[in-house]
Amino acid sequence: MSVDRVVQMSDVVIRPLGEPGDLGWVVQAHGEIYAAEYGWGFPFETLVAEIVTDYATTRLRDADGREAAWVATVDGERAGCIFCVRGDDEATAKLRLLLVAPSGRGSGLGGRLVDTCLDFARSAGYKRMVLWTNDPLVAARHIYLARGFQLTGSEPHNTFGTGDVLSQTYELDLTA
Repeated sequence: MSVDRVVQMSDVVIRPLGEPGDLGWVVQAHGEIYAAEYGWGFPFETLVAEIVTDYATTRLRDADGREAAWVATVDGERAGCIFCVRGDDEATAKLRLLLVAPSGRGSGLGGRLVDTCLDFARSAGYKRMVLWTNDPLVAARHIYLARGFQLTGSEPHNTFGTGDVLSQTYELDLTA
C-alpha cells in the first residue's frame, strides 16, 4: 500500500500524516486522553513527543519510504493515528502511537488503523512487526491479538508516575 493512499469509509478517512498541525495533534491528543483516562502525565506526553520528533526528523533526512504515519478523521476532525517506523533491524517494523479518540471509538477505527499500518509494513518489505504497549490498554490489546500478534514479554514499570503498570511487547510475523 502506498503511503499516499487515502482510505475512506463512510465519514471516516485515514490519510497520510502530513497536514499542518498533525504532529502537534498527535502529542496533544495522547497527552490529554491518556491523562484523563489513565492519569498518565508529563512523562507519558514527553515520551510521545520524543517518538513524534524522531519520526519527523527521520523522515526529513532518510525518506526511503519505509516509515509512515496516518491520521484518521471522523467528519473532518482528527480522531486517531498510528505510526510505522523502522525497528532494530532492516526486517523489523515497529507499530507506534495507535490512538483512537473517544469521538472515533466503537466504529472499528482502531482496527482499520492497525490494518493500514500492517499493509504498509508488508509492502515496505518488513518481515515482522513489534509493538510496545501497557496492560491498561485493553481495547488496543484486543485489536492486536485479533490480528495475530503474540505476547513476547512483559515487565512492570513506573515510567508514567501513576504506580506500577505492566508493559507488554508483542510481535507479528508479517510473512505468514
